[in-house]
Amino acid sequence: MKILWVLIGILVVYAIVFLGTLIRNNLKKFDTIGVADRNERTIVVDGQGKVTVTPDIAMVNLGTISEGKTVDEAQQKNTEVMNKLTAKLKTLGIDGKDIQTVNYNIYPKYDYTDGAQKLIGYQVSQDLTVKIREVSKANQVIAGAGEVGANNVGGLQFTIDDRDAYKAEARALALNKVGEKAKVLARSLGVDLVRVVTYNEYEGGSGADTLYAMGGLAMNQKGMEGAGAPPDIQTGSSEVIMNVNVVFEIR
Repeated sequence: MKILWVLIGILVVYAIVFLGTLIRNNLKKFDTIGVADRNERTIVVDGQGKVTVTPDIAMVNLGTISEGKTVDEAQQKNTEVMNKLTAKLKTLGIDGKDIQTVNYNIYPKYDYTDGAQKLIGYQVSQDLTVKIREVSKANQVIAGAGEVGANNVGGLQFTIDDRDAYKAEARALALNKVGEKAKVLARSLGVDLVRVVTYNEYEGGSGADTLYAMGGLAMNQKGMEGAGAPPDIQTGSSEVIMNVNVVFEIR
């Protein structure tokens, strides 16, 4: 009987402790009902870094459109020009890995007379995308395309090969501005910077790659008219811009 009463006593103690803990927790919850969460004391600082870069890569689309009475005839004409074009590019120092076929199409040609449709031949078109790693040769590449009879040239674009390196430089500039701004704000507000709460960044601004319009070149089936003289091409410049946003906790 003594052991039984001891066990009952222990259970009663545990029950009292459990009920006391439950009541205390409920009272704490009651005290916070309707009370907004405590916001951290923070300041938000933005910064932008900009690096002006001279493009070191040129991209251009080169190709030819050929016609023949049969598919075979049109293909032979097209292949002849494209083989000459590829050979010409290699003499200019363009590596084979930087030449990629991006388009090859065969279309029938029809003549419409008095409402009747008559097949008169076929048209074959083929295009290459060429990466020019020596941008100073861009004008020679375009002129060379005309020399071998390519009659479809366009989309010349200058860009940056290793963009990440310039992004890192722009980011460093942006963070330097953020640090200076944060110090000035802290002194002005009479607070101390405690830690970084959040960090965000994005690339943006007017840093689009420079484009060169090809509309001024007249073309025909024998090649680009007046292609004997290399066109005057300017690479211009490109801007790599990084924007950063830092939230600091203050006290």
